[in-house]
Amino acid sequence: MKQQSLNFTDVEYMHRKKVTKREEFLESMDKMIPWDDWVNIIAHYYPSGKRGRPVRGIETMLRMYLMQNWFNLSDAAIEDTIYDSYAMRSFMRLDFSCEQVPDATTLLKFRHLLEKHNIGEKLFEDVKRRLEEKGMIMHGGTIVDATIINAPSSTKNKEGKRDPEMHQTKKGNQWYFGMKIHAGVDAGSGYVHTITATAANVSDINEAHKLIRDDDEVVYGDSGYGGLPKREEIKSDQDKSQIDYRINIKPSLQLTKSSFNGYNWEKSIEHRKSATRCKVEHIFLIVKRQFGYSKVVYRGIAKNFNRFYVLFASANIVMCLRAEQLEEFALG
Repeated sequence: MKQQSLNFTDVEYMHRKKVTKREEFLESMDKMIPWDDWVNIIAHYYPSGKRGRPVRGIETMLRMYLMQNWFNLSDAAIEDTIYDSYAMRSFMRLDFSCEQVPDATTLLKFRHLLEKHNIGEKLFEDVKRRLEEKGMIMHGGTIVDATIINAPSSTKNKEGKRDPEMHQTKKGNQWYFGMKIHAGVDAGSGYVHTITATAANVSDINEAHKLIRDDDEVVYGDSGYGGLPKREEIKSDQDKSQIDYRINIKPSLQLTKSSFNGYNWEKSIEHRKSATRCKVEHIFLIVKRQFGYSKVVYRGIAKNFNRFYVLFASANIVMCLRAEQLEEFALG
């Protein structure tokens, strides 16, 4: 993509004293993302534009799509916000003297193309590969966990029904309706290496075996994964059956009571498990709080899952930025 020429707005903003957090974030992500490689991944499936309506550049559409995910905006809202935000306009790298922001319909078609060809998963795998090549993912241990993503329970749609792929589940004393994202996170670094998606009523332990790597020697999980080593899919696997499963025990099942006056070794062991296991919460925090994706946007698990691949790939990059590993990661 050609370099954007400076206009009067750019010159004016160059002399401002404050740089917004949005602008800092977008500038950092711009440096980290391997644009050429990601464009090449999409190019294999992208229309040539020889017939019909001329197509927009892949990098332009990808930049718009990524910002839509990072700021949790609809197709129409991201178009309007780019016009309103100087930081977003700069990130798009468009020459507004001769180009316009792609409209919502163009973005919709681009998003459907990514969903159809599972591009989100390919981008996620690309980020994971780069982390592994740089030695930033430390094989040997995995933390397994799941998080519920709420879905609208409203029936005010054309069919007059709730999303048939979403289901309800009870957590504590509260009922939730939606889907679950199950994540396997590297115990050493905290980077996510595997995710799966199910309806909310699927038990966490049912997906655990899909999150464990072949070379893992230890697996951490909360009390919801109790009995994991006894599962048939674990017992029948020669490698997974040899893993050390460090699963937290519910306080009510601990043998040493809180009234015990001596040193509570059992509580200390559980605390050490939790100190490692909490790393999985960091990646969920980025996706659900920083990116604002605490509720599903689309109907059906597959569409949302493609977006989660992009979100968790982006969350891994954000983790690199927080660890000040931009040069080590060297995505760009």
